[in-house]
Amino acid sequence: MTPEQLDAWMQLAVEQAEEAAADGEVPVGAVVVVNGEAIGRGRNRTEALHDPSAHAEIIALREAGRTTGDWRLEDATLVVTLEPCPMCMGAIIQARVACLVYGATDPRYGACGSALPLPPLELTPHLREIRHATHAEKGGRLLKDFFQRLRSKR
Repeated sequence: MTPEQLDAWMQLAVEQAEEAAADGEVPVGAVVVVNGEAIGRGRNRTEALHDPSAHAEIIALREAGRTTGDWRLEDATLVVTLEPCPMCMGAIIQARVACLVYGATDPRYGACGSALPLPPLELTPHLREIRHATHAEKGGRLLKDFFQRLRSKR
């Protein structure tokens, strides 16, 4: 994936995060890409669905599975605006995603090394690449602004 393509996919994920923020959800967005096509999109929906598992990554993976008719997403790249939590990393590994690209780091729950170490490579044979997209700062700003607004309301 070229830097330009990555920018375009991250922008699509940021748009999902903006929609989440507009809905009062924590602004995280995700896109599943296969062969240059978005086959799954997701944004946080935990509040709307009253579901602690309704994270952007999970929703995007579910949509990708419905699109392909298979839960195995072996050629997929998941682009997400925030470093996945342990639950989402589990789903990414189970879905056999090949590449994960994330934007903002999550020092509290990040399971790509920020808060928790990555799973051992022998447990993730399908996940061949994990990249921190350092140029994707817009997702991080959305999160900071969102939580600042929450704190100011209290």
